[in-house]
Amino acid sequence: MKKPVTIKEIAKKLNLSFSTVSRALHQHRSISAATQQRVRETAAEMGYEPNQTAIFFQKGKTFTIGVILPELEEAFFAEAISAIEDIAYDSNYTLMVAQSHDDEKREKLLVEKMKNHRIDGLLVSVAKNTNNFEHFELLKNYGIPIVYFDRIPPLKNINYVASNIETGSMEAVNYLLKRGHRNIGLINGPQSLISSGQRKEGYIKAMQKNRLKFDPTFVVNCDLSEAGANAALATLVKHKRKPTAIVGFNDYVTAFAIKQALKLGIKVNDDIEFVSFSNAPITKYMQYPPLASVEQFPTIQGQRAINTLLDLIKNKDDSEQGCYKIVIESELREHQ
Repeated sequence: MKKPVTIKEIAKKLNLSFSTVSRALHQHRSISAATQQRVRETAAEMGYEPNQTAIFFQKGKTFTIGVILPELEEAFFAEAISAIEDIAYDSNYTLMVAQSHDDEKREKLLVEKMKNHRIDGLLVSVAKNTNNFEHFELLKNYGIPIVYFDRIPPLKNINYVASNIETGSMEAVNYLLKRGHRNIGLINGPQSLISSGQRKEGYIKAMQKNRLKFDPTFVVNCDLSEAGANAALATLVKHKRKPTAIVGFNDYVTAFAIKQALKLGIKVNDDIEFVSFSNAPITKYMQYPPLASVEQFPTIQGQRAINTLLDLIKNKDDSEQGCYKIVIESELREHQ
């Protein structure tokens, strides 16, 4: 294996001092433009590459950002990471991307590994099964800023970017109410997710604003898996006041529920109409897609999250800097 070329070797070839060559490579004003040019050309000819570790140490940064997502196969997160990557690239940052697969233990280990790799900051959408958030809180001791997006933990004084789920839920329910439905079910997510509470709150507000009594038995939580969605649907269709419409936690949960409904002989969007969240591309390929879906703008969320984190990294010595709490309005989109 060829040994890397050193500044000392460049200095010897040019008959210059080590310090002169070092300053020339760093474009120090004490070195003439002609000498800087000669040093750069010789360094290039000899195949010299800067010692990144030394540069990182000197600048106090690694120019690396960690990103932890639940599942990259989900269209929402794939779109978000694409937007994040574009801005990171333009800002000369490298991304270290990992998936928690919705597992708290794995998420904790990933945070530890990224800390050890000296990331400058972390973007994270928390796992659905995470109930203890100490692993994120500990990063504060190392001066590593965190920006949460989409899935936000129930913590105070955090930086986050999220879609307005509550108003989106209200839109979804109002849409179904205008279509004449009164028995509307909600297949919600795990209670540990703030967004599950926001969906429920929007559902309740929409019902109450239309002078309809809220029935808690019409809200069923699931773990977002296919089995969980199937069980939630089974609970709702067995309800004594069988729902004529259902709002799903996201397009994947709704797709599972629709698939199961068809197996049970239910006429989808006839016997039961469905509305969902995420507005993922998957709905374009479904034989029976939900009538509408709440757009949560993953590209915008990703862009705002990375820009917020870069700002925090740039101004991390500003002790008076407050927390960023960015909420992006959602929008109900009808499917043709």
